Amino acid sequence: MLDAGRAGDRSAVARLLTLVERGGDDAAAVDRVVFGASGSARTIGLTGAPGAGKSTLVNALIAEVRAGGRRVGVLAVDPSSPFTGGAILGDRVRMGDHVLDDGVFIRSMATRGHLGGLTVATPQAARVLDAVGCDVVLVETVGVGQVEVEVAGEADVTVVVVNPGWGDAVQANKAGLMEIADAFVINKADRPGASDTRRDLEQMLELSVRSPEAARPEVATAVATSGEGVAEVWQVVERAYGHLEASGQLADRRRARLEAELGRVVAARLAARVAHLAAGGTYGEALDDVLARRVPPWDAADRLVSGSHS
Repeated sequence: MLDAGRAGDRSAVARLLTLVERGGDDAAAVDRVVFGASGSARTIGLTGAPGAGKSTLVNALIAEVRAGGRRVGVLAVDPSSPFTGGAILGDRVRMGDHVLDDGVFIRSMATRGHLGGLTVATPQAARVLDAVGCDVVLVETVGVGQVEVEVAGEADVTVVVVNPGWGDAVQANKAGLMEIADAFVINKADRPGASDTRRDLEQMLELSVRSPEAARPEVATAVATSGEGVAEVWQVVERAYGHLEASGQLADRRRARLEAELGRVVAARLAARVAHLAAGGTYGEALDDVLARRVPPWDAADRLVSGSHS
């Protein structure tokens, strides 16, 4: 399937991503194949409040990147209902301009209850698109507000999208979403208040404390529906990426990303092992020891994980 995907078979890419989303042994099998073939694509995360126009901006950015001859992969993450578990997966509707372009692959993914604006399969899905030859992977997150910062750990460059009238200078200085940006985009800049929003963002950036190697995030304006300013947005993203690469921060981010993913996989493996022990009764024996106060919880847990519980 990987060879077929590299050759342009879109259904093969879709099947690989389906296996990744399924998780478990299927996802692990895909990762064994694609991991060594990935690592060269630029991963750009776009985040922001609901209604900021992220999907429309992604649609416009695809055209900009394709104009340079590069292949583009898009992961559009939509929220899952906490009641039914379903998701509309409608973001790709706004990217219909590229459905016939063989150099573009768009995948909608559901959060499946995962908080932070992404799905647990996002890192592996991005690797699949990287391995099949995408030069740029755009990750559009769920619009959930200030806490949507997870994308900063999964992307090389993080773009925060806001609108005119989104808030005042106090809002601009709030922690969380505003601190993760490598670049800001004021979308729908043809609406009243765009200049005020730019002023508030610039003031926030003037007052913010950054590490010596960190560049000050640039602020771009755009009207994604008409394409106005989109070229400037992509230039800002390219400059942010270039600075991160030249300063060594890009390598640090990618290392931290893999380190965090390894930790998650180890935790998942240990959780599966505990579940297996519970099914076999060993967990119950350890719990009995804890309830009888013969063994403290930490020691019981250590014995379970090491497999030495008697």
